[in-house]
Amino acid sequence: MKFSDLRTGLLFQKPKSNSQSPFERLFEIFKELITHTSGDFDEAIEWLRELDKEYELTDENYTIDDFIEDLLDKGYVKAEIKPDGSEKSMGITAKTEKILREFALKQIFGKLKRSGLGNHNTKYHGIGDEISGELTNFQFGDPIENIVLTESIKNAQINAGIDDFQISEKDLVVEKNHHKSQMSTILMIDISHSMILYGEDRITPAKKVAMALAEFITTRYPKDTLDILVFGNDARPISVKELPYLKVGPYHTNTVAGLELAMDMLRRKRNTNKQIFMITDGKPSCLKMQDGSYYKNSVGLDRDIVEKCYIMALQAKKLKIPITTFMIASDPHLKQFVQEFTKVNQGKAFFTGLNNLGEMIFEDYEKNRKKRFG
Repeated sequence: MKFSDLRTGLLFQKPKSNSQSPFERLFEIFKELITHTSGDFDEAIEWLRELDKEYELTDENYTIDDFIEDLLDKGYVKAEIKPDGSEKSMGITAKTEKILREFALKQIFGKLKRSGLGNHNTKYHGIGDEISGELTNFQFGDPIENIVLTESIKNAQINAGIDDFQISEKDLVVEKNHHKSQMSTILMIDISHSMILYGEDRITPAKKVAMALAEFITTRYPKDTLDILVFGNDARPISVKELPYLKVGPYHTNTVAGLELAMDMLRRKRNTNKQIFMITDGKPSCLKMQDGSYYKNSVGLDRDIVEKCYIMALQAKKLKIPITTFMIASDPHLKQFVQEFTKVNQGKAFFTGLNNLGEMIFEDYEKNRKKRFG
C-alpha cells in the first residue's frame, strides 16, 4: 500500500499536546499506522517518516531512528529472522498486541464506565456467585452460609421472646444469590476484496472493532466468550492475537460458509445465550460446492446464493441465535437483501458508515445483555 493510499483511509492530525514526551507522541501515531499496515513494521515506519517530513514530528534531538531504538528497548518490537533466513526484520510483540486492543477500545468506546467483572444477573435466584441483597425465608436446600444471623436472631427473639430464647427453621432468613449467565458471541468479519475497493479502507475499522470487542469482553465480562472468524471464499476462525495482522484477499463473499462455521462454533458452547455479529460491506457472491469447487457470481444478487443465506438465517433462528448484521454499504439492493435476511432470522440490521461502526456494535452488545440479563 502506498502512502497516498494511507491518506485516503487515515485522518491525521499533528499532536498538539506538549505534556507528552517525543516517544509518547510518536507512539500514538505508530499504533494507528501499525494497525493500518496489518502489523507490517517496515511499512508503518515508512509512513511515519513521510508524516515526519510533512508535519515535522521530530527534530535533531529525537529522530525516527531514536524512536525505533526506544521501541526495541521498551519491548514493543523485536528483531525477527525472515522465513528465508536472509536478514532480520522487525515485528511487534505480544505487549504491543495487547496495547493495540486497549487503543482500539479507547478509540471506539472511550466513554465506557467499568463495573464489576462479569456481573450479569438474571431474574432467577439460586446458587450463584454474587449476593443479591434480597432477603427471604429459609427453604430446604438453601446454602447455610447464606443465612443472615442478625435477621434470624431478631426473628427468634420476636417469636420466642428473650427469656425463652430459641431459634427454629421458621426464624431463619437467607440472602439470595443471583445465577450467573454468560453470553457467547461470534464476530464474523468479511475479508473479501471489496473491503478495500472504491478508495475506502473498510477492513481497518472492522479490525479495530474486533480488537476493541475482545478487550471489552475480557476486562468487563470475563465470563463471556468471544470467538472471531473471517470469511471470503471460505471461512476460518482466527485468534485475538491474529487481529492486528488481518488482511483482505482476492476473495468473493461466502456468507453461507461464515454462518455455517459460526453456528457450528456456537453449538459447542454450553451457554444458553448466543449471538452472531456480522460485519460485511458486500453481497454474498460465493458458495462452496460438494465437490470442493466454488460457485461464484459477482453480478447482482444471485438467487441460489441468496436462498442459501436465507436458509442459514432460518436455521439460526431455530437454534435461538440472533444475527446482527452491520452493513457498511449503501446499495439499495444490498439493503433489501439484508432486510429480508434479518426478517427471516428475526435478528437486527444496522446500515452504517465507517465512522460509527464500533459505537453501534458496542451499543448493541450492551442492549442485548440488558435485554437478556435484566
